[in-house]
Amino acid sequence: MDLKEIQNLIKFVAKSGASEVKLEMDDVKITIKTGSDSETTIVQQVPVAAAPQPIAAIPQPAAPVAPAAPAAEAAPADDNSKYIIVKSPIIGTFYRKPSPDKPLFVEVGQSIAEGDVLCIIEAMKLFNEIESEVSGKIVKILVDDASPVEFDQPLFLVDPS
Repeated sequence: MDLKEIQNLIKFVAKSGASEVKLEMDDVKITIKTGSDSETTIVQQVPVAAAPQPIAAIPQPAAPVAPAAPAAEAAPADDNSKYIIVKSPIIGTFYRKPSPDKPLFVEVGQSIAEGDVLCIIEAMKLFNEIESEVSGKIVKILVDDASPVEFDQPLFLVDPS
């Protein structure tokens, strides 16, 4: 990869709005991080590595497992199991309002119907309305306003009853 291709990649990432991009090829690793006003680019030439050396396993005595730990972890999962999770269909920036001077789309405790707009996700300067696919009541909003979200990231918990 030559310098011109790297510069074009940096420009593309800056325009896309992504906060971080990692690219690994045969002998090149590139990490591009974009911040509020700065861009950081790290380019590393990675030498071809030799075969990894096997590490001898050291047997360790089996430790008794405390029965309280799994029960504590299972309880929150059971509490959320009755709720429907609304996930992000795209990567972008999550917004709870259509514009800064407008009211929020939904709030905790609000009843929603199928097709109601829950939020907006901005991806590459396009604002995508995320509509509810279920009816119910908003139990929890899992993402802060104006924060980046990933594909399939949980956004809302909805009680369908």
